[in-house]
Amino acid sequence: MSAYKKTDKAKSTIVVIGGGFGGLAVVNNLSSSIDPEKYSLILIDARPIHLSLPSTLRLIVSDADNLLEKTFHPYGEHTFRKKLAGNGTFVQASVTGIKFGDKAGKGGSVVLDNGETVEYDILVLATGSIWPRPILFPRESRNAIEEHVKARRQEFAKASDILLVGGGAVRYRSVFELAGELRDVFPSKPITIIHREKLLLNATYPDKYRTKLQRQLEGRGITVLTGDAITASEVSESNIPQAGFVTEQGKNLKPDLVVPTWGTRPNTSFLPSDLLTSSGYVKILPTFQLPVHPNVFALGDMIDWQEQKMAAKASYFHAPKVAQNILVYLNLSNGSSEYTGSTEGLIITNGKASGLGYVDVLWGIVIGGWLSAMIKSKTLMVSSISGLTGYTA
Repeated sequence: MSAYKKTDKAKSTIVVIGGGFGGLAVVNNLSSSIDPEKYSLILIDARPIHLSLPSTLRLIVSDADNLLEKTFHPYGEHTFRKKLAGNGTFVQASVTGIKFGDKAGKGGSVVLDNGETVEYDILVLATGSIWPRPILFPRESRNAIEEHVKARRQEFAKASDILLVGGGAVRYRSVFELAGELRDVFPSKPITIIHREKLLLNATYPDKYRTKLQRQLEGRGITVLTGDAITASEVSESNIPQAGFVTEQGKNLKPDLVVPTWGTRPNTSFLPSDLLTSSGYVKILPTFQLPVHPNVFALGDMIDWQEQKMAAKASYFHAPKVAQNILVYLNLSNGSSEYTGSTEGLIITNGKASGLGYVDVLWGIVIGGWLSAMIKSKTLMVSSISGLTGYTA
């Protein structure tokens, strides 16, 4: 028998899978509108704590700013606020499948890795992405996550020559931010980025921005090789050829630590293939509803939408519309809200004192190093995390 079987038939259950920026933002948006006498909410996440991804690259390089304490926010009663206070439940588990209702709009159940199921009337999918190994954190416990962090710090400290492979899609901007964090901690250690395309990032961003980003990195003594690559089969963190690598352009590289930064993919393996694109993204309507399941919503990195994937979009642009459309579906509000996209913009940190930003307004505004540092790089905006998670140490 399910440990989370509905016992109060008078209440409808909203289940949110994923406690990242998007999932928590949906919970917070619903917290002002949901009647606790009629609705309950269950949040499911594979980890016991919320990890703020923007801080993780600094976190895995050094213990600067005590980020372990500042950015590891456990889920709990504090997660559910306002009208959801005392009316929300957190479940730590990985989702292995969904049993959808046999009719459109009918409730179903979420299958967990412990064999239990969670029944839902409304389901929100916000499981994000699966990231490359440096920030592919364990799931079972906080201790396991802390051990992962310590191992990565030791790995970087031990290395004498570091090669970072990748640098195309904006999801992979971690390669640039990681390079900047490494340079802060290891001022003289050789660090190389190799990227197959002519310019860093991708064509969403103008050449002037992509070129400035490369120059800024090179200005800190980071070698950037564009229009070049090493054979994918050669890229292994655990099996580096003793003679090093010869790139496709004939350059000799002899790193003792190789960090692949590609391989980010949507975390959707628990969903049936007919709901996904060939690349694994969830097919949605502009209301964030699944076409054949109007009581199921999806947002964030996992959705099939032509835009750059970013946590801020899930939190500030997707989540409010998802919450509004849930209320419309429940006949608690009028007027569904369709998503038409959002302005492209980002800030790539370069250590604590620099960075480079871009906002696609007017002629395309580039945000310089000092202002980028003031906005993001210096603090990584960790003070704002509590507003999302409800946790205060």
